[in-house]
Amino acid sequence: MKGIKLTIILIVLLLFGAMVLAEDNYRSVPTSLSEESASCVSCHETEMPGLVKEWRYSRHFGADVGCYECHAADPKDPDAFEHNGYSIAVIVSPKDCSKCHINEYNQFEASHHANAGKILGSLDNVLGEVVEGPMAAVNGCKQCHGSVVKVNKDKTLDFKTWPNTGIGRLNPDGSKGACSACHSRHSFDAALARQPENCGKCHLGPDHPQKEIYEESKHGIAYYANIDRMNLRSSSWVVGIDYSAAPTCATCHMSATPDLPLTHDVGDRISWTLRPPVSEKVDASAKKKGKQVKPWEDRRADMKNVCSSCHTSNYVDNFYAQYDGAVNLYNNKFGIPATKLYKKLRSSGLITSDINFDDEIEWTYFFLWHHEGRRARMGASMFAPDYTQWHGFFEVADRFYMKFIPQITEITERAKAEGGSKAKAAEEIDKMVSDILEMNDHKWFTGNESPEVKKARLKALKEFKNRYAQ
Repeated sequence: MKGIKLTIILIVLLLFGAMVLAEDNYRSVPTSLSEESASCVSCHETEMPGLVKEWRYSRHFGADVGCYECHAADPKDPDAFEHNGYSIAVIVSPKDCSKCHINEYNQFEASHHANAGKILGSLDNVLGEVVEGPMAAVNGCKQCHGSVVKVNKDKTLDFKTWPNTGIGRLNPDGSKGACSACHSRHSFDAALARQPENCGKCHLGPDHPQKEIYEESKHGIAYYANIDRMNLRSSSWVVGIDYSAAPTCATCHMSATPDLPLTHDVGDRISWTLRPPVSEKVDASAKKKGKQVKPWEDRRADMKNVCSSCHTSNYVDNFYAQYDGAVNLYNNKFGIPATKLYKKLRSSGLITSDINFDDEIEWTYFFLWHHEGRRARMGASMFAPDYTQWHGFFEVADRFYMKFIPQITEITERAKAEGGSKAKAAEEIDKMVSDILEMNDHKWFTGNESPEVKKARLKALKEFKNRYAQ
């Protein structure tokens, strides 16, 4: 009986303690916190109380990891400066985090995210830096991709490069990335990193609307309806065990399954790359360079492992058959033909080859693959039919047939009127256009479909009208 009473008393005390913590969300600094960090807290608790309170909420606080453990810097570091008797740096880089999180650091360094800051020379960067203007890139592109963080002579950070939590940020210590891009300072709450909104800071908009695509999908609908069942603060967060209501971005691309460990390489389970004008398997570029990387087949097998927590093998296999079919359709019908024609225009001198976006057709081509083409492919990859269709393939088709092809015809007609070598190139391009439009996929546009195909379509149209005429 005494044992039962003691147990009850302990439970009551624990519940009371939990209530106090919940009310105040504030715990005293443990005596084992380092002297340096305690000194930091004593000042910043007054100067930046919100920052300190978030730290007190974190697991770092519970592990006696304080300000100095993360911000301490070698006086020789480019961004190190003396502050109240300590050598510190404002930026806590992945290299700093690697002191404790070496596996996560290595996985991230191998990821595509880590190289996101290397966008100089890309078409996106030309638009931001040149066409739009430098500060558009500072406040836009580089806040997601990351910037080269520059340190001023007085050890302050250049306003054109900081603040910045771009995922591929190039840090003064030579490391790449920003852990705080996903694990916001200073709580570093895992629940935040697991939510789709976290990825939506960058993965949304006309050219990569993964956030909006997810919200339209059955996965997103299930998540928002059942967020209270997602167990987001679980220490393990294994799909099918700790939660089952829905997957988030992290579930599929990073988090653990009963068979797979958590990874900070977000491309580790991706089999296609949907970014370029023509999609290719994610390992294709590395193979061309003779590099050894994880094969796309193994990556897909791992993603299927995630899917299998909730879906049958037949369901998963059929999904991938549909997805592959959409990507191949885009490639073969639009991506490859448009890219061949565009490259021929540039190499033949019919449009400028040394300046980007000074010809109208360059904008048309860019929209076709970079905006509409990506949306079609990404929509198919994540169960979002409206993005696949109306925001995707429909707009690809409109851009290709109603703008891209007519603009090529206009360019070649003008070149043929001028005569000379450009006229010959124009004739070659006209022949390419003619051959493309005679492909089975495009014969509807030229009216050269077989009588059987035309007849079947007219029959279907008649049946549709009759159905709704009743």
